[in-house]
Amino acid sequence: MTQTEREYAVALFALAVEEDSVEEYNSALSLVGSVIAENPEYIDLLASPAIVLEERIQAIDEAFGAHIPENVASFLKILCENSHIRILEACIEEYRKLAMVFSKTAVAEIFSAVELSDEQKKGICVKLEKLTGKSIDATYIIDESLIGGVKIEVEGKTFDGTVKHRLSQVKDVIIG
Repeated sequence: MTQTEREYAVALFALAVEEDSVEEYNSALSLVGSVIAENPEYIDLLASPAIVLEERIQAIDEAFGAHIPENVASFLKILCENSHIRILEACIEEYRKLAMVFSKTAVAEIFSAVELSDEQKKGICVKLEKLTGKSIDATYIIDESLIGGVKIEVEGKTFDGTVKHRLSQVKDVIIG
C-alpha cells in the first residue's frame, strides 16, 4: 500500500462519512471491483494514453454512471485523469478497511473439517464479538485436512484448535 493509494481512499471515505453514505459507497466500490475483476482489460483501456481522456471518462460514465453514486464515479474519473487508475483495486481495499474500522466490524475466516451447524456458527461469532469488541463478518471455509476442530483467523491473529494442529504440537514434543 502506497501513500497515494491511502490518500485517495481516505479522501473518498471522508466524503462518504460526510454524506452518511459509507455503506452505499462500499457497495458501489464492490460493484466496480467486480466488473474490473471480470474484465481486466477495462483498466488497460482507462489507463491507455492512446485513448483521448474525454473518451476514457465517457467510458466510466457509460459503464457505471447509472449504477453508482455520482461521487464514486467522480472518484474513478479523478483516478483516470491523474493517471492513477491502475491503483484502483488497492484504493478499494483501503476504503474497505476504513469502512470496517468505522462500522466496528472485523472479518473472520473460520476453517473447519466439516460444515458447522448454524448454532455452532452463531456461538463462534458471539465469542469473537466479545473477544474483539466488534461485530463479525464471518466467512466459513471447509478444509478436510484439519481432521477436526476449528481454526479462526481474525484481525491478524490465528486461533488454532484443530486436531491437525494438536497432532503437530505432539509431534514437535516427541521429536524434541
